[in-house]
Amino acid sequence: MKRTFEHFRYCPRCGRCVEPTLGGPLRCEVCGFVYFFNPAAAVGAFTLGPDGRLLMLRRAKDPGKGKLGLPGGFIDIDETAEAALEREIGEEVGARIASWEYLCSEPNQYDYAGVRYPVLDLFYKVRLEEGELRADREEVAGWTWIAPAKLRPADLAFVSVRRAFAACRSRLLD
Repeated sequence: MKRTFEHFRYCPRCGRCVEPTLGGPLRCEVCGFVYFFNPAAAVGAFTLGPDGRLLMLRRAKDPGKGKLGLPGGFIDIDETAEAALEREIGEEVGARIASWEYLCSEPNQYDYAGVRYPVLDLFYKVRLEEGELRADREEVAGWTWIAPAKLRPADLAFVSVRRAFAACRSRLLD
């Protein structure tokens, strides 16, 4: 799996061939252009039901197909993290947010189409407005409500979700 920066071979300003450096910015020796590689931003919702159980989605696609994930996804350009959270929950489970609380952030890697993208995941504790959930079958194979004490980290699709759950577990039980 190649990292995102390994796919950049040409300067976006002058078109000259450049050699990417591991983890550093892309520097063009001809025109002096410097491009910094930053992570994409994404949101994830630890969604609590009235009984304290967590809403966990079964992923319909890779990466992590068949594993458990959170409602959430990538933040679009010119979109706030909170707007992305609202949009993603609406798209994935057809619900609206009643309340949210920021929990933490964790770095992640998202492997897609042979490229490894660096991501910074922003996690929230969320409660939904009352109503029936409906899954977007393109992204969500199904869902389940799980007591936080019964959630097994090995069942989670992403390392960042495992780390965030471990770091914020006590705040999720409040």
